[in-house]
Amino acid sequence: MDVIARLVAGYRRFRGGYYLAHREKLSALAHQGQSPRVCVVSCSDSRVDPSLILDCEPGELFVIRNVANLVPPCEAEGLYHGTSAAIEFAVCGLEVSHVIVFGHGHCGGIQALLEGKTSYAPSAGFVSAWMRIATVARACVLKRDDLSTPQARARACEQASIQLSVQNLMTFPWISERVAQGSLRLHGWYYDLDHGDLLCLDPKTDRFTSVTAT
Repeated sequence: MDVIARLVAGYRRFRGGYYLAHREKLSALAHQGQSPRVCVVSCSDSRVDPSLILDCEPGELFVIRNVANLVPPCEAEGLYHGTSAAIEFAVCGLEVSHVIVFGHGHCGGIQALLEGKTSYAPSAGFVSAWMRIATVARACVLKRDDLSTPQARARACEQASIQLSVQNLMTFPWISERVAQGSLRLHGWYYDLDHGDLLCLDPKTDRFTSVTAT
């Protein structure tokens, strides 16, 4: 069975299983619209599915996915702002109460950033241009003398980019205003692919700590 046939077969299982078992709820979602309380900025990586990892049902999370789960700073230059537009819709339109920057281990975008990879395509360079958002995180990590292996540097850069994206969220005035008012909270989370651990950024210590034990 080829991959497309597998997807179609998967849909049929969904239609005859989950859909039938939750038809009433899914129909209500269709007619009432969405009202998630949480927006998640996640990586496009196929191995990291926030709804699966966090055991959420349809309608619970507003998920924004991009390369390396980056949030750009607020700026009006350029023509296309897909991630910024989605965050604006989540915060100002849906009025979510939480925004989570959800990073992970073994991130290809961060690896490309660390290696200085310019492009995956012959003449595009979209990835390198996008990853420039995290150059500050890369520079900070490369200055450290306590990271002795490529794996340690990658992990540090993955977490530093989450911290940077949380800081960039605060450059949007309609986010900083809501944070000041107490109606919106920002979070930095890191999923360890190797061990299945979830680490959360502590705003007081600026460190990531595991929630797995609790």
